[in-house]
Amino acid sequence: MVLDKPQFDPKGLPSPPLHQSDADEDDDNVKQLKDCSSLYLALQDCLVNTNRNWKSCQPVQALKSCNEKKKKDRGK
Repeated sequence: MVLDKPQFDPKGLPSPPLHQSDADEDDDNVKQLKDCSSLYLALQDCLVNTNRNWKSCQPVQALKSCNEKKKKDRGK
């Protein structure tokens, strides 16, 4: 699964990210992640697909960066 490649709907418009609306359907803990929830769900998918090999999952770094940005923004 390639996360960086945008997908397009039949009209040629970009589709929303794979897990953008999944947080609405998942538990409250994922909803609390807000902007980072899609990265968290992508990380979960990667861990399942790589037999829980954290080093093989690029979403680990993306989620870390997202969380650091949120902390920095809260400090302003």
